[in-house]
Amino acid sequence: MHEDPCLLPATVLRERIARRELSPVELTEAVLARAARLQPELNCFITLCAEQAMGAARAAEQAQMAGRATGLLHGIPFTVKDIVNTQGVRTTFGALPHQHNVPAQDAVSVARLRAQGAILIGKTTTPEFGSKCLTDSPLFGRTRNAWSAARTCGGSSGGAAVAVASGIAPLAVATDGGGSTRIPAACNGVVGIKQSQGVIPHSQAQDLFGNQTYVTPTTRTVADTGLMMQVMAGEHECDPWSIGVPKPDYLEAAQARGDLRGRRVLYCLAPPGRPVAADVARAFEASLHRLETLGAELEPFSGEGFDVEPIWRAINHTVWRTRFAPIVAAHGDQLSDTFKRQIESAAAFSGVQYQQAMFERSALFLRVQALLQRADLLAMPTLTRTALPLDQDLFGTIDIDGQSLENVRAHWFPWTMPFNMTGHPAISLPCGFGDDGLPVGLQLVGRFRQDAMLLRAAALFESTHDLLARWPG
Repeated sequence: MHEDPCLLPATVLRERIARRELSPVELTEAVLARAARLQPELNCFITLCAEQAMGAARAAEQAQMAGRATGLLHGIPFTVKDIVNTQGVRTTFGALPHQHNVPAQDAVSVARLRAQGAILIGKTTTPEFGSKCLTDSPLFGRTRNAWSAARTCGGSSGGAAVAVASGIAPLAVATDGGGSTRIPAACNGVVGIKQSQGVIPHSQAQDLFGNQTYVTPTTRTVADTGLMMQVMAGEHECDPWSIGVPKPDYLEAAQARGDLRGRRVLYCLAPPGRPVAADVARAFEASLHRLETLGAELEPFSGEGFDVEPIWRAINHTVWRTRFAPIVAAHGDQLSDTFKRQIESAAAFSGVQYQQAMFERSALFLRVQALLQRADLLAMPTLTRTALPLDQDLFGTIDIDGQSLENVRAHWFPWTMPFNMTGHPAISLPCGFGDDGLPVGLQLVGRFRQDAMLLRAAALFESTHDLLARWPG
């Protein structure tokens, strides 16, 4: 076997480990060596846990040699965004005040991955508390895009996407509160899903009922996303939205079988008034053509009522102010000005404005439901342009084809925030490259809790191109 195991998907690694063509120790050594080599350039880890990972790999190898039953992810390396709890491994939330925080137990998703034999190799970078679409923090500096050192990797799950895109680990646990999985996935040319609300339990949400954040998989292939979902999904008493939600066979669903004949896809380039870069528009047009070749019936929709950043911000920043104002008061000198400015901005929202935003969130859900009553999927670009400059300021302007625009969120990712609020499943898939050679993402949105159907469509779309043959230099 001369193939670099770091460049193989988890579905293939599983088979090779099961056939004893590759040992968990060899694989873990390879990914840790790659992490050590690339970390100084990419800066995608806050913590690497090489010693613990090698211990787990040796135990996995011994279990296999002894013929003991092994799990679905036996010996497969994975990373966890440093906002998700890991027992015995520090979880900093990307913030200096928490740099020595070591959780006593794993988040439910992490526990499930470990129980199926996956091996944690490190904690990936996040801006403070996952608070923006760029991945930098006073704690660790900046994480670079896997394809260009001059560009951002996106955020807030930037380190997760970069680790996968660069072949450090095939599986990454991320989170998504407004696009935080799908934005970096699009920027780095990987697969990022925000599943339906309740499909994967969230054991760290403080508002169990109003929550719009998700613990998510990031992978290089749709099949690997299905593999992660097979392990992470399923009800848990900690998350009321997960109770009673059926768990289909996600591994089977994520296979490119059949076609999209009889399936209707509604598509929209952007909400009215939001410009899209010409290269992204071209990649989107080509994506629609691929969906047509699979047999899908295409129909445009207007995008009216989807310019939701003000609603998202009223809800999200009010939640953040409630959570983080005490930390800002106690540790303001250790936090970035951008983070503090976001927390302070929520002081302007009244209780009535917050509740009105919640009413509008409900109306948005019904709007998406109405579209999906006459279609199986929605399609749109994940982002309006390729990755922003590395030193982009969240409160600065965004450049789209020479046009300078205020409000990075509303202009760069208008299509990701809506589905955090409605709970519908949304997946970002690599669909081409921009004129700058950087990846472009397609977002597909499925019916509520029809994640298996979304995975099948995503796998079929993935099968129509050879983008996976390209790796960052």
